[in-house]
Order: sequence, then C-alpha cells, then structure tokens
Amino acid sequence: MPYQLKNKFKMFALNSNRKLATEMADLLGCELGKCSVSQFSDGEIQIHIEENVRGSEVFVIQSTSYPVNQHILELLIMIDALKRASASQINVVIPYYGYARQDRKARSREPITAKLVANLLETAGATRVLTMDLHSPQIQGFFDIPVEHLIGVPILTEYFENKGLDDIVVVAPHNGSIKRARKMANLLHAPFALVDKRNLEEGTVETISVIGNVKGKNAIIIDDLINTGKTITLAARALAENGAKSIYAGCTHPVFTDEAIDKIESSLINELVVTNTIQLSNEKTSKKIKTISVAALLVEAIDRIHHEKAVSPLFE
Repeated sequence: MPYQLKNKFKMFALNSNRKLATEMADLLGCELGKCSVSQFSDGEIQIHIEENVRGSEVFVIQSTSYPVNQHILELLIMIDALKRASASQINVVIPYYGYARQDRKARSREPITAKLVANLLETAGATRVLTMDLHSPQIQGFFDIPVEHLIGVPILTEYFENKGLDDIVVVAPHNGSIKRARKMANLLHAPFALVDKRNLEEGTVETISVIGNVKGKNAIIIDDLINTGKTITLAARALAENGAKSIYAGCTHPVFTDEAIDKIESSLINELVVTNTIQLSNEKTSKKIKTISVAALLVEAIDRIHHEKAVSPLFE
C-alpha cells in the first residue's frame, strides 16, 4: 500500500547516508528535495536549498557518523537554512546519534557532550528528532522537543528467527546491554546470558566470565553498536570456551573504527548482522557481515508523524 503524503511534505538528505535516504524516498513514493552541500577552500560548509520550503513540513535525513563533526555541522547548517526559509516544521531523522556515549560525567571535569549536541540541534531550530537505539535512552531527556526513539531489536530478532536456529541463548556482552538482550530473548522465547567483564584498570580486562548456560547452544550476542570490535570478539571467545555450539552477533550501529573488521574476521563469530543506520564504506565490509535495512521502520515512523498518528506501536 503506497503512502499518502499531504502537500507541503518535503524530505532532504545530506551527505552521511544518502543510500538509506534514497531507499526511504522510494518507499514513501516521493523525491528527495534539491539542495547542495559544498565547501569553501578553507573547509567551511555551504548549503543551498534549491526549492521553496515555506510552510513545509520537512524531514532531514542525516546520521552523525564518521566524520562525526563534519556531519553534525552539516545538519546544524541545514536546520538553520530551513528555519530562515520559513519551513513550518523541521524534523531531523538521525538514524545514528553521535556523541551518545558521552551522556554523563564518568570522571571529574568532563563534558556531557550528548547534551551539548541536543542543545545545538534545538538552538539551530529543529522541532522534532527521530532516532534509533540511543546508547542511553535517557538522552531523550536532554531535549525539550519531541524525540521519537525507535529500537532495532525487533528487526534483528526477525532476521535470526528466520534463520530457524534451535537451542538459542541470547547474550548481553556487557552489563549495559542486559535490557536489550532480555527483550530479544523474550521475542525469541529463549533464555539469556551475560558476559561479565571486569576491568583492572582503564583499557585492561581483568576477568571475563559467562553468567548463564550456553553449553551446546546457538548463542546470539546483541548490542547497540560495535566500535573497535574488542568487546564483542572477547565475548565470542568466552562463549566458545564455555561450550557454545555456534556464535552469532547483531548490532544496530556498525561504527567500526580501528581494526574492527580484522578482529571480526579473525573472531569465532559465524555471522554478524548490522543495520544500515551507518553507511559502510567498501573497506568496512566482510563476508561475515550481513546488513539489513531500517528504511521501512523509519518510513513508517515518518508517515505516522506526518499524519499525526501515534508512533508508540513502533517501539514494541
């Protein structure tokens, strides 16, 4: 069933994830708005909106992924341009929200950068944020505008369900992922386990133990993002040492810095499933990595916002 869009609906894409934005536009049955993003010789970003947006409800698609500062500034400048062009609503769709890991003061004299980015988006003129799998759901409270927070677990769960695996155990690779693992375990009607990693000092792992029965089972490690790949590959090794039959992994945001791909390639993980909230370059691919799309979920959320329907059914 095609989506029915009202007049004055416009959707723009900036540079971070045009492939996802194009897929979303195809599903909605609309064209991406015309705008140009260029740079002066000294690196200053210049944006020009090449069509009328006065009184329009606008959605801007931009993941704040690498290079994160470049993409955040592009988004802020675009929001300001839309505000000055008299757009009635400026909805920013941020599939991956950068700086989300800096959501608290872990040590003295540290910034809370996730809050700073929220302030910048609001000050620039954003009227709503649509995002996925914030590192900490509490970041929604950093905003004084509506935040629609979608989750990737149901999409990942459906993929693993279709694989027809038996004797599944869902594994949280650290304490912060327990809620996510429990949700997937409930959807799959499977038990869940925890990899308990204790640090002797910053960057040095003291002990790794597995809490829960994984022996002879197909283990699925679930997390919100993978950065260096260290946590998830250490978890895979611990599961193998505790007798797991096979090891799969899934995450929403494939950040993949440093030697993450090499670590995944040489790890005991059979398959890693990620979503396309971040557009992967050719250098960040592997035969072990399977990418699935979140375009349909984001489009459904946009349609509900556009027609003033509840978005809450998509949170389940």
